[in-house]
Amino acid sequence: MAEQKTYEQKPRAIRPMRGRGMPVPKGAIKKGTLPRLIKTVFKYYKWQMIVAFVCIFFNAMGSLVSSVFMQSLIDEVITPAIREHLGYDGVRVKLITMVIGMASAYMIVIIAGFFYNRIMAVVTQGMLYHLREDMFAKMQNLPIKYFDTHAHGEIMSTYTNDTDATRQLIGQSLPTLLSSSLTLLVSVSLMIWYSLWLFLVVAVCTFAMTLVVKKIGGNSAKYMVAQQHSLAEEEGFVEEMMKGQKVVKVFTHEERAKEDFERLNAKLFKDSERAHKFGNILGPILGNIGNFTYVLIAIIGGLLYTLEVKNIGASSLFFGLQTLSIGTIIAFLGMSRNFTQIVNQMSQQISMIAMGLAGASRVFTLMDEAPEHDDGYVTLVNAKKDENGNLVETQERTGLWAWKHYHKADGTTTYTELRGEIVLDSVDFGYTEDKQVLTDVSLYAKPGQKIAFVGATGAGKTTITNLINRFYDIADGKIRYDGININKIRKSDLRRSLGIVLQDVNLFTGTVMDNIRYGRLDATDEECIQAAKLANADDFICRLPDGYDTMLTNNGANLSQGQRQLLSIARAAVADAPAMILDEATSSIDTRTEALVNDGMDKLMHGRTVFVIAHRLSTVRNSDAIMVLDHGKIIERGTHEQLLEQKGTYYQLYTGAFELE
Repeated sequence: MAEQKTYEQKPRAIRPMRGRGMPVPKGAIKKGTLPRLIKTVFKYYKWQMIVAFVCIFFNAMGSLVSSVFMQSLIDEVITPAIREHLGYDGVRVKLITMVIGMASAYMIVIIAGFFYNRIMAVVTQGMLYHLREDMFAKMQNLPIKYFDTHAHGEIMSTYTNDTDATRQLIGQSLPTLLSSSLTLLVSVSLMIWYSLWLFLVVAVCTFAMTLVVKKIGGNSAKYMVAQQHSLAEEEGFVEEMMKGQKVVKVFTHEERAKEDFERLNAKLFKDSERAHKFGNILGPILGNIGNFTYVLIAIIGGLLYTLEVKNIGASSLFFGLQTLSIGTIIAFLGMSRNFTQIVNQMSQQISMIAMGLAGASRVFTLMDEAPEHDDGYVTLVNAKKDENGNLVETQERTGLWAWKHYHKADGTTTYTELRGEIVLDSVDFGYTEDKQVLTDVSLYAKPGQKIAFVGATGAGKTTITNLINRFYDIADGKIRYDGININKIRKSDLRRSLGIVLQDVNLFTGTVMDNIRYGRLDATDEECIQAAKLANADDFICRLPDGYDTMLTNNGANLSQGQRQLLSIARAAVADAPAMILDEATSSIDTRTEALVNDGMDKLMHGRTVFVIAHRLSTVRNSDAIMVLDHGKIIERGTHEQLLEQKGTYYQLYTGAFELE
């Protein structure tokens, strides 16, 4: 077998694929993220957080009990006992009092720690619950454009990695930072109270520690934020590759896919390595500075004690100048050790705080996305006719629908019967401002008419149906539904009046019956079965293991593409909308099944306004009007026979009689 020739290709940069959107700037944290996060926590757990802060305060105080106890024990019990040759009886009462006091303080710390851990367990997990609920609720109100411009895997990363980082920030990093800050504040106060000389030693060493934290800790925080964004990019790529795995294998794109993943993974590795490298070396450096501080205090304290230098501190204002005592030196050694450990502990939280803030920032970015704009005020209501033949609103389902139109000018309300008349008048549209997709598109569809759109891929066929649904808003022109500008109709009511069958079928985890009922949630089992029969789906459903109770998972992977399409048509049938949009609805169905489906679709379309998009022109021959689009313009219109007589673009598409250049 001949050796396959390979071609060396230069590495190419990863570019966002369709749907990936613009990358988030690395290292960018939304301004005001921390105050907003704290405000959000207090919104749901106000009293729990107040109790938690009280517990943190007691925990912070408890860490200094031993140092204060040692100073009092040496200076007030042991030293006087040695100097005055007092026996056990002479110091027993004072010693017992001090031990009881310290035991009581530690008991308070233990109780505070117990309640703190219980409360924070509820708060942290509860915040995950609320954040995800708020995000999902927000996501339901986002426009289709958002999902067209953001990778689905990147959105999923917000639900998982970013919320988990936020949980760690709320449950660990912020409480640790608060506790450490309180402890430092009290430690500094005690040091100034005991000895200003020894405090100056600690202050100099603390300044050195601050410089180290600023330099190394800042780098760690920066790369932790970059790590969050790199992780989201990688997850977005993995989700894209999983969704397109068949395409990858068909075109033998495995090696290039691996190369692309390796670049993204290498970037994530590089950011993570740097973040943890700086984070890991920070602790030992600060620990060694702390050890040096400990030794320096012992040496300087010993010299001051030996030379009997007068001690200066806040206590001197009340008790006068005294020589530095051994108890003060020992207490200072304990406090300095505790002080440096706390600084080290706080520095270790810098990277975690940065990662948590980055996660919270991404969560809030999603929540701050502009919701789908809807200023419509015309609503869809159940109606019936009174004895005079006038439409009146009713709460019962009558099968007769009407547009409820409130007129602000005179305060009156009118009802217009939902007929399905749709008119496009000189419509211009572009997905971006610099590129126009539709130009001066005008058409009308009378109630019960079948309007077909044909043309080359990218001509603007699906775009027109997207505009009728108001997935996007037009740039210029008018779209009227039963004589009402659709901008005045509330979007949810507009879409409720439209049934739609897409080329790409989405089935949800649940039974077959659940997926058909998705078209109308209050539909009965009998209505769902009738809709399936209408779409000629009942036959194959009854052959499934559990019939209509068969569970579907992974977008209906256990069904064929044609069966999935039939379920999609049944879903539209049960919606029983007066207007239908069929976007390549029979593209995945064989010719025999297509004949059955068309028969069912003809029954479904009876009395309804229908827009059909089809490349298979045999499905649109019986349309009342066929619109031929080219580059966003309607270049031909008419019935099947009329367009064939013109021998224009439609004739060429239908017969395949393309002229050779």
